[in-house]
Amino acid sequence: MNTTLLFLHGLDSSAQGTKGRWFARHFPAMLRRDYHGDLTARLEQLAKQCRGLSPLILVGSSFGGLMATIHCCRQPWQCHRLILLAPALNFAEFVPPAVKITTPTRIIIGKHDTVTPPDLVLPLAEQTFAALIITLVDDDHMLATVFPQLDWHEMLA
Repeated sequence: MNTTLLFLHGLDSSAQGTKGRWFARHFPAMLRRDYHGDLTARLEQLAKQCRGLSPLILVGSSFGGLMATIHCCRQPWQCHRLILLAPALNFAEFVPPAVKITTPTRIIIGKHDTVTPPDLVLPLAEQTFAALIITLVDDDHMLATVFPQLDWHEMLA
């Protein structure tokens, strides 16, 4: 099984942001691209990019985590695993699915996150994912302290 790794950046970031550059250095096979526009436009860009790729491990940061979640709701057979970094599940347009997503999902979120506060995001995550691992870390929304220290080789294996 040849798994495709895909990084989805946040709303005000790009594939060349801090996390995108880090993945380019440490996991050069990971696909990265810039997404533009509103949520609908970005989801269309993602769906087009993912056409014919399966299985996927989607790594989504903030708004990219929201995109990964919605893509997995729409195309669950395509998604092998989700790794969501401070996912923007508290975005007004997001509604948890009627049936929980069974794709194994890990959420890493900072205790001091004021953009995607854990007290808002985690209840939505628990309504959304059936196979969920939550890692609450001593960091803020950017996860700048813990991000490079995470066991990415294990999570992306």
